[in-house]
Amino acid sequence: MAEKDTISIQLVREALLQSCPPGAATTEALVQVGIDPALLEQPQARVPALAYARLWRLLARQLDDEFFGMDPRRLKSGSLAFLCRAAMAQPSLAAGLAMVLEFLSLMFEHLQADLGRQQSLAEVVLREQERPPRRAFCYFTYWMLVHGVTCWLAGRRIPILAIELRCAEPAFCDDYRVMFSENLRFGRARTRMIFAADCLDLPIRRSEQELQRFLAQAPANILVKYRDQDSLAWRIRNDLRQLPASEWPETEALARDLCISASTLRRRLADEGQTYQGLKDAVRKELAVHWLAEAHISFAEIATRLGFADTSSFYKAFRKWTGTNPGHYRSLILSQDGS
Repeated sequence: MAEKDTISIQLVREALLQSCPPGAATTEALVQVGIDPALLEQPQARVPALAYARLWRLLARQLDDEFFGMDPRRLKSGSLAFLCRAAMAQPSLAAGLAMVLEFLSLMFEHLQADLGRQQSLAEVVLREQERPPRRAFCYFTYWMLVHGVTCWLAGRRIPILAIELRCAEPAFCDDYRVMFSENLRFGRARTRMIFAADCLDLPIRRSEQELQRFLAQAPANILVKYRDQDSLAWRIRNDLRQLPASEWPETEALARDLCISASTLRRRLADEGQTYQGLKDAVRKELAVHWLAEAHISFAEIATRLGFADTSSFYKAFRKWTGTNPGHYRSLILSQDGS
């Protein structure tokens, strides 16, 4: 993992909150994993993702709990290995994910979850009854485990369309948007993760050797790379968000604005694994899923805002991006009872 892959010191503080006494114990733990304790007083500081992963492992060993002491029942050391081994024995990703959720529901007292499938969309919903909402860090650590293992079982990253949480929005959630989805919604009736259902039909083909490699690298391998804000792709995406889609420049005009040639623009984006069209589609998708969660914005208005010639073109593009149509997505995201 490259040095540019970093985690906010805010997440380090959250990890220590319930799992390590403040003072000398905290200082010793941070020094042991290569994090300068003085960074705790610098809200904008970032640490290597590998250092954060080492801290996770250290705290898990000290507490015999792979969940930072955030549930009355401990997720004892070895639980991640056990649930991966049980899930990889299943024939499909649907069965594997169901096994993951069943295991975690047995282990945790306050975090039981169900997998649901509604046509082309799937959701994992936490059953919290009338309990007060948990900390955002607790929810996101749960989603990191569930989503990370699911992606490993599938052999590819599973895009998340939305995550809704019962808790209020925390003061810091930039990393959460990078790790999971730009579409995070707080203060909702339920806590759930929504994604395209087609991935659930994927077969699981994982070997014991692959499992050992995965576990040897965990949890660093499920901490998604932080977006490099110095990259050209990040700069272009950020600029596109500030403009109406009708004013997005063509490739040649964008290159002139950046004082480079069009061929250099294409090459530099390719070096980052991107294309200009791909960046435009990513921003359109991000905006679409955000606006579809607002019931008062019509499909026609969204299509216009995104620069499509008509609503049918928007429908076609949204289905390509997500595997579902805008109406179905809106009905699920706006539903409060899961029916």
